[in-house]
Amino acid sequence: MAQTPAETTPTEPDPATSEPSPLSPETGKPLSRLVMVRFGIGFFLISLLWAIGLNIIASVLLPQRLKDLGVDNPDSLLGTISAITAVVSLVSNLIFGAFSDRTRSRFGRRTPWVACGGVLGGITLFGVGVLSNTTLLVIDYCLCMVGLNMMLAPAIAVLSDRVPEKIRGTMSTFWGVGVSIGFPLGGIIGAQFIATGQASLSGFAIGGILMGVSGIVAVALWPREAPSTQADAQAQSVDDLLRSFIPPTKGAGDFYKAFIGRFTMLVSYQMINAYQLYIIQDYLSLSTAQVAGTLATTNLIILITSVTGGFLGGPISDLLRRRKVPVVLSSLCFALGVAMPWLIPSQVGMYLFAAIAGFGYAVYNSVDQALNVDVLPDPDKAGKDLGILNMSTTLGQMSGPLITANVVTLTGSYALVFPISITCAVVGCFSILAIKRVR
Repeated sequence: MAQTPAETTPTEPDPATSEPSPLSPETGKPLSRLVMVRFGIGFFLISLLWAIGLNIIASVLLPQRLKDLGVDNPDSLLGTISAITAVVSLVSNLIFGAFSDRTRSRFGRRTPWVACGGVLGGITLFGVGVLSNTTLLVIDYCLCMVGLNMMLAPAIAVLSDRVPEKIRGTMSTFWGVGVSIGFPLGGIIGAQFIATGQASLSGFAIGGILMGVSGIVAVALWPREAPSTQADAQAQSVDDLLRSFIPPTKGAGDFYKAFIGRFTMLVSYQMINAYQLYIIQDYLSLSTAQVAGTLATTNLIILITSVTGGFLGGPISDLLRRRKVPVVLSSLCFALGVAMPWLIPSQVGMYLFAAIAGFGYAVYNSVDQALNVDVLPDPDKAGKDLGILNMSTTLGQMSGPLITANVVTLTGSYALVFPISITCAVVGCFSILAIKRVR
């Protein structure tokens, strides 16, 4: 894909700011304000819709569904499901990122995968509420992760392909805010479908529809991607295809530091988030009547703080021209929030967790994708390399629930889960601080 250096190409000033308009990496031409708005809304809605849809099921209805099916040890099975699906996500994210780099079509490199992946994810997400055989349920949920990552890997690569570095932090904010709002909102919505004590099929239907339309909405809003039929041809042999999956080596030190930083943060996050329902039910020892209300309130607080933190992170990062400082400070804020239910094992502690950790994770999400794009060794291989970076997310999503499940199984309590989560978040800060290429 042809790249036009921003430093050598004249730009028209933006009438609103009297500053040069940022140049499109895709065309080399200045981006209008309308195009930037369309990109921002598209990034926001795709992340909002899939996050709501997934979290309605992942954090509430799936754990309740396992109990409804009479599983002997739902905590352990939930951890196993998280591990299996995370491995599937890890592989599929890498594969579809690389495939999208090599796609040649009149719709562009990324668009076909973004639209089709969301549809596959939505259909199979609904299937989780229909299947009663646990083996089939796990297989179906794995297919959902295939579809989700078929959509996400190319969608995130759009940040590198089509968004100028000058506004990448702000665009990353729209993505991060969508996720930060979507997850707690999904939890709030999901809580309404367990009020009767069982997971309602209607909740699975809503979750599936939201994920199913997310990719279609994004590609409809983004300016049409340029056809890739005239792009430089790449060898299509099996050997060449396999070589395309080799991780970067030259000048990739900061790339792997970002990988470690995101991995440890996601471990910390998933150790708590995947077990929200069980923490409220078992660690806080609340009555059945209190559980749904506490879960909904927790996620409402996260939603409010996510809006605040999410919209602050990216623009401040762009203004200061700094990525590391917001990422590190937000990670420490998240760690402080995790300490609240550990020190105050009550509804109050859970609400403080929601406020402090919710704010921290929102700021983190709003800047981290921009940091990841900035450390890419080769922009022309953005899909594949971002797929590798996003393996840190799926590895974290796999490891976090497994750690929690094993700790609870060995100790019979959630008490040790919190300090381990805090430690992981702090370790991630040191890895991010070690990055040299990005300020």
